[in-house]
Amino acid sequence: MATDHIVKSFDEELSRLSALLSRMGGLAESQLENAIEALQKRDSSLAEDAVANDRLIDELHIEVDELAIRLLALRQPMAGDLRHIVTALKVAPIVERVGDYSKNVAKRTIALNQMPPVKPLFTIPRMGRLVRGMIKDVLDAFANNDVAMAREVWVRDKEVDDMYDSLFRELLTYMMEDARNITACTHLLFVARNIERIGDLATNIAELIHYQVEGVALDEDRPKADEASITVVEPE
Repeated sequence: MATDHIVKSFDEELSRLSALLSRMGGLAESQLENAIEALQKRDSSLAEDAVANDRLIDELHIEVDELAIRLLALRQPMAGDLRHIVTALKVAPIVERVGDYSKNVAKRTIALNQMPPVKPLFTIPRMGRLVRGMIKDVLDAFANNDVAMAREVWVRDKEVDDMYDSLFRELLTYMMEDARNITACTHLLFVARNIERIGDLATNIAELIHYQVEGVALDEDRPKADEASITVVEPE
């Protein structure tokens, strides 16, 4: 009976670990969605909410770390359980970074709302919806140990990269046409870069899922956009 109790207790703690990560992921998805909606609607209040909600993700990240470390120290897990806990420790900071990038999008939105709007841009919202879907799918894949879904997300990032390259050229054209567009377009470039980086983070999680389930890393190169594309780096 004691052994059964210990096993049941361990299973409950593993389930709690997964639930915490799912909650983190749900908050990160909502934060990204709100940041994109705020950009579309020029809604600074919604953008400010997205910035403020990042704190909740940070708090959950601490909970995940504490629980995972306690499980490693007290339960001495083996094989699949060990990989699951270690993967959770690696996934949590990635999800936290998703929140950080979404917060950056919201901050840029607040700045953009102080300026006249530039020409209508449809690529950024499309990128945002695609990337949000990738985050949702890859976290579902983690919860369900679904390698096929994780791999599908891993491949989907190529479309995000292509959108980013197209948008970069479009915004550069706007800046060349009228110098008054430079400041707003620069903010939009940072917005696009943050969204593109979230797509990269989704593929990082997909690779971790593959290792967790299969015990080996993905052994091929992920499709990427043209290496010659100009990269915009978001300042810390």
